[in-house]
Amino acid sequence: MKRLLSLLPAMLLVLFVACGGDDDNPYNLGGKTSGRVDTDPGQEDGPEIAKTNLEFPLLKGGKSVVIVHYAPIGKNSKAVNYCVEWDTEKGAQRWSCYQMYAESNIQTVQRYDKSHDVDKTLSYSTGQYPNDPDLDQSYRFSSDPYWSSGFDHGHICPSQDRVCSEEANHQTFVLTNMQPQYNAFNAGIWANMEAQVRKWANKFDVLYVCKGGTIDKAANIIEYVNGKSHQSTRVNKNYIPVPKYFFMAVLGQKGSTYKATGFWIAQDSYKSQSMKSYSCNIQTLEKNTGINFFCNLPDDIENQVETVSKSQMEQEWAWDS
Repeated sequence: MKRLLSLLPAMLLVLFVACGGDDDNPYNLGGKTSGRVDTDPGQEDGPEIAKTNLEFPLLKGGKSVVIVHYAPIGKNSKAVNYCVEWDTEKGAQRWSCYQMYAESNIQTVQRYDKSHDVDKTLSYSTGQYPNDPDLDQSYRFSSDPYWSSGFDHGHICPSQDRVCSEEANHQTFVLTNMQPQYNAFNAGIWANMEAQVRKWANKFDVLYVCKGGTIDKAANIIEYVNGKSHQSTRVNKNYIPVPKYFFMAVLGQKGSTYKATGFWIAQDSYKSQSMKSYSCNIQTLEKNTGINFFCNLPDDIENQVETVSKSQMEQEWAWDS
């Protein structure tokens, strides 16, 4: 299922992002340093990065914007760190997507802590979990809605997936890369799934990852929170939805061979600690989320990797548990 992507009207800031760089690393984007891509899939054209990069799902468009973060990754001094589709009506991200490979997995810095923030050139130096400076001011939170809410700041692009540079790690702490998660879920099976993905990254040339929580259907939202206030509907822009389900879509490339797998899990009612219990193929994940993953693959490869049986996935992927 393919659709072409485009830009919202000129009333919103637009930055075109073109893929480029050397053949060894698809992350090199020729010196771009920051920016936002506004998208509307109802038009005929669109940003090259969303039309070509395999980690991107089909963009929902409408009231959404795509935020592209750049940072040093491996040998590239300026490269795509990760991207987010942010729904400006719901005040929440739909997903974060990014690539992983051997260089991005090499740890050279520690997890960011604002008390250790000595590099004031990073422009992300306002608190441990700042507003995203690449999100339009009108959509930013006036205060951090997570504090005192009872939910963790759940990273979607994990901090530990971006320990290859200080700036890349720091960028994962902005609020547009967060979803509310119960601590037992965030520090438990979700963290185990993230660790599993990092291990998989060392077995492929490139791993394409798209992750998020469910925000599009009322039945898939537990509640809306802003600090100690918990509501059944979104009262104002400072309230954030608490997803009932979280998902991971993972595509591995080794040479010309592709393999894909997914995770789908309810954070408020999961029981088993076995990751295999929540594994599913991409076709199932698309039905559950309404998101078209890996739509930039050639159709024949996309259909092949997205419809594999669970038994075949267990042969192709090795879970720790």
